[in-house]
Amino acid sequence: MLHTPSGGAGSGTAARDSGLMSIGAVLNALREEFPEVTISKIRFLEAEGLIEPQRTPSGYRKFSPGDLERLGHVLRMQRDHYLPLKVIREHLDAMERGEAVPLPVVGRQRTGDDVLEVQEAPTVARVGRSELLAAADIGEAELEEWESYGLLVSLADGTYDAEAVTVAALVAELGHFGIEPRHLRVMKAAVDREAGLVEQVVAPLKRHRNPQTRALAEARTKELAALTTKLHAALLKTALGVRLP
Repeated sequence: MLHTPSGGAGSGTAARDSGLMSIGAVLNALREEFPEVTISKIRFLEAEGLIEPQRTPSGYRKFSPGDLERLGHVLRMQRDHYLPLKVIREHLDAMERGEAVPLPVVGRQRTGDDVLEVQEAPTVARVGRSELLAAADIGEAELEEWESYGLLVSLADGTYDAEAVTVAALVAELGHFGIEPRHLRVMKAAVDREAGLVEQVVAPLKRHRNPQTRALAEARTKELAALTTKLHAALLKTALGVRLP
């Protein structure tokens, strides 16, 4: 049986007659063990298919004791074993089918009172200037122009993050539609503001004295980046009145 987080499924504003809980009650039940959890996090896990709460006729989420238990297990597997959400979902689904499946192992595991060792950040994939020019099929003058608008920025050693290849290819493709680099400054400014917002949210995690909590900052950053990217795309589609695949 999965371990149920402290607080129990009947705490908070659980509906006494049905045993169902509001998202706020679930949050309160989880926070004793997972102080960093937020309503946005719970909604994100729902969007990723980790839980499927019921909905009232007016659209409000109602969580069962099983949902609460599953949420606690998901958060625990993230915290203690650093497993990707896809792996966690597949593992839990297999358990619910009654299959005896071992816990997947990804990197170093945390057990008992073991203290997480903060690993050195992995080396970022980089490309040289000539490689970037070749990959994007552009000339030196174009690259210098894009750099002048802040669309591409070289690292201290003169190389570029591997993502620069994608950026360069997209800038070139937009150019075929008459959208020039100077037109893209507004997009770059918007991205910088979004990145600043994400950094503001994860800053408390990075400053935390607990190494384990600091280690969660990168995972939280990735989750927020994914959410803001989805929101940006949805807002753009709404503004343009189009549906994209």
